[in-house]
Amino acid sequence: MSVSIEDIHAARARIGDAVFLTPCRKSTILSRECGRRVYLKLDNLQMTGSFKERGARNKLMLLSKVDRDRGVIAASAGNHAQAVAYHGAELGIKTKIVMPLGTPLIKVERTKSFGGQVVLAGDNFDEAYRVAREIEKEEGLVFVHPFNDEDVIAGQGSLGLEILEQMPDVDIIVVAVGGGGLISGVASAVKATHPHVRIIGVEPEVLPSMKRAVEVGHPIALVAHQTLADGVAVRKVGEITAAIVSKLVDDLVTVSESEIAESILMLLEQEKTLAEGAGAASLAAIRAGKIGKPDDKICAIICGGNIDMNIISRIIENGLVAAGRLQRIAVQITDTPGTLAKILSIVGDLKGNILEVRHNRTFTSGTTFGTTNVELKIETKNKAHFEKIKSELNENCFKLIEFL
Repeated sequence: MSVSIEDIHAARARIGDAVFLTPCRKSTILSRECGRRVYLKLDNLQMTGSFKERGARNKLMLLSKVDRDRGVIAASAGNHAQAVAYHGAELGIKTKIVMPLGTPLIKVERTKSFGGQVVLAGDNFDEAYRVAREIEKEEGLVFVHPFNDEDVIAGQGSLGLEILEQMPDVDIIVVAVGGGGLISGVASAVKATHPHVRIIGVEPEVLPSMKRAVEVGHPIALVAHQTLADGVAVRKVGEITAAIVSKLVDDLVTVSESEIAESILMLLEQEKTLAEGAGAASLAAIRAGKIGKPDDKICAIICGGNIDMNIISRIIENGLVAAGRLQRIAVQITDTPGTLAKILSIVGDLKGNILEVRHNRTFTSGTTFGTTNVELKIETKNKAHFEKIKSELNENCFKLIEFL
């Protein structure tokens, strides 16, 4: 199973201007932080917010008139759904999309706004996929697979061609991996003419489905897990993509939820770009020191930017906690006038920003008579700053109960 460089060039010509040529820009801040020359390929700036448009457009354009008239169906956690709906409408093709029940609201509503008929079914992608296949047979629709399709893979490969043009001397390309369509396309495009360029895939620690497939030699279904990177939360990768990844991809690494959250925050705060969990996964691996060596020229593909606004505040808060900039501490104090004020003064003098104070005499447990616990939620510069605050409280004889 393979996708040729000719297939990818043909796909790119076929797609044409229907998909944006997105920027690939150097990040001075990230390069300094990581000790590598880090560039960001911003495919989160596509019309529907992700790279998925490339494969969807190519697949839809290759359909015969008979198949176009039948209409198409897809299963998706969100980004593929929007891509199929948007480009289906552009090409006059009716689209129906089955999405898991827990899909972020923004992805559901945007899919509808692009003209797709949405069916919510199943607790994860695999269950939605089964429902979509059933509807395909019942209604005689054409199924557009999100990753296990050579036409879709060829379309995604157009991103690899763009990177080579924008960064002809790139050393490493880092790609988030879900079902494997993007990394298969990028690897097929790059390795055909630049075999020395390393292609590295990144998966969430809780769901390394491609890594397991490569280890055992075939796709296997993992237990479903919740992850911030919902766009790559695929339990079982494709046969086609697993074969391509096994042949062409140099390495697969995993990242934790806190590493993903911290990278979402970093992109938002420092790079002024919004990435979803899957979109930030490639950068998370670089920032965690899992990829490359000093001075390597690395391209991190920011593959998507569709985050549900209802949870973005939690993602930001998780990122702040992971970066050591948001802390919570419990201090045991004597229940006498002025003691609480002294604690607040110590934290304030050290430039800690107190966001919340909980001081409950009546329902505090685990204290002796005449003492009480005070919980503080503090905004700090970093972990070292918090350690300084803790040290100062200890020196003033305040008992630190717990750190959360």
